[in-house]
Amino acid sequence: MPTPSEIIDNINRLRKEKNAVILAHYYTWPEVQDLADYVGDSLGLSQEAGKTDAEIIVFCGVHFMAETAAIISPRKRVLIPVRNAGCSLAESVNGYELQQWKEEHPEGTVVSYVNTTAEVKAWTDICCTSANALRVVESLPEKSRILFVPDKNLGAWICKKTGREMELWAGDCCVHQRITAQMILDKAAEYPEADILIHPEASCSADDRILSLPQAYFYSTAGMIAHAKKSAKKQFVVATEMDTIHQLQKDSPKKEFVPVADRIVCGQMKKITLESVWEALEKEQYEVTVPAEVREKAWLPIQRMLEL
Repeated sequence: MPTPSEIIDNINRLRKEKNAVILAHYYTWPEVQDLADYVGDSLGLSQEAGKTDAEIIVFCGVHFMAETAAIISPRKRVLIPVRNAGCSLAESVNGYELQQWKEEHPEGTVVSYVNTTAEVKAWTDICCTSANALRVVESLPEKSRILFVPDKNLGAWICKKTGREMELWAGDCCVHQRITAQMILDKAAEYPEADILIHPEASCSADDRILSLPQAYFYSTAGMIAHAKKSAKKQFVVATEMDTIHQLQKDSPKKEFVPVADRIVCGQMKKITLESVWEALEKEQYEVTVPAEVREKAWLPIQRMLEL
C-alpha cells in the first residue's frame, strides 16, 4: 500500500501529464484541500472550473457541484472521485416537482439555490448562492410569487432579512440542520468576545434570538473566511462544517477558531480521499456529464445570476 506522500507524488505527476486541475470544497478532508489547485465553496469552484485551461477537472465535492461545473464548462472533462457522494439538500427536490409547480403557477418565479441538480436548474428562473441570495430575491418585483428551493432554512433567513414572502421548499442540508439555536447561545455565553460565523443554511438562521446577537454574522463559507481575515478579533465560533476551520486557520494562523459543536461533519464530502483522487486521475473514471438539452436550460438561470 503506497504511503500518503507517494500517493500525492503520483497525483502531481498525473495532473501534469494529463493537464488536469484539482478543485476541492472546504468540507473535504484537510489533506484533500491541501492537494487542490483551488479550494472554495460550490459557486467559487464552479467559476474556477469555467476559468481553467486544464483539459480535465477533478472535482472533489458532491455530485451536484460537479454537475454545475459540467454545465459551466461543457468542453472540459469533469471527473468526480467517488460516484455516490450525494447531498440531502440537492436530493430533496426534482425537476418533475418544479415543473408541476410552474404549470400550476405560470406567473410564479422559481429561485433555486445553486445546491441543486441540473434538472432542477433546468426548471429554474434564477439561481442564487448563500452569498448573493438576498440580492437575487431583492432584484425580483415585490409582487412576484416566489418559490424558493430547496433550502427552507436559507429561505426563511432571506424572508426575515428582506421582509419578502416566499413559498419555501421543505429541504435542508443534513449537516447544517444539526446546528441549533441552543448551540449558538451556549457558545456565545462561553466565548463572549468571539465573533460567531453562521451559515444561513443552519436550522436556527431565522431564529430571532440568534438574529439579535450583536456578534453573530451570517455568511457563505467563503464569506466566513473573508470576515476572519479582515476582522481585528482574535477568536471566532464557526457554525458550519468543521473542516472549514482548516482553511480558516491557514489563512489566519494567529487566530482561534472554535467549532460550534464536535459533530458538524459532512459524511458525503468525507468519502473523497487521496486514494480516490489518485484513482480518478489514473483511470479517468466517474465522468460527470449533463445532456445538452438539460445543460442549455440549466445554464440560463446561472447566467442570470452571474449577470446580476
